[in-house]
Amino acid sequence: MKKVSPPERRLLLQGGSADMELPIWNVFLSFLSAGALLWVKISHDEVKRLGILISKTREEHAEKFVTKNDMHADINRVLARLDRLDEKLDVYMREQRSALS
Repeated sequence: MKKVSPPERRLLLQGGSADMELPIWNVFLSFLSAGALLWVKISHDEVKRLGILISKTREEHAEKFVTKNDMHADINRVLARLDRLDEKLDVYMREQRSALS
């Protein structure tokens, strides 16, 4: 007859088996670690995806706006045209006054 240690004897008296406790615990820990690793992989993939989206957003955002130098050049061009228009109006008004006099 096989010699049984006191903890095993208690398990046998309670209807359990010492040999069954270890594989159940291993299965539980295996599923737990697999779930944790799956969560880490999913989180890593999501962070990577968000990084790509942020990069694209930065590129698109920069395309929608002008630089300060471009803005100043455009404003100066508009102001130059307004000045020419003002000069033309002044000439026209002088001609009208001289025609009336």
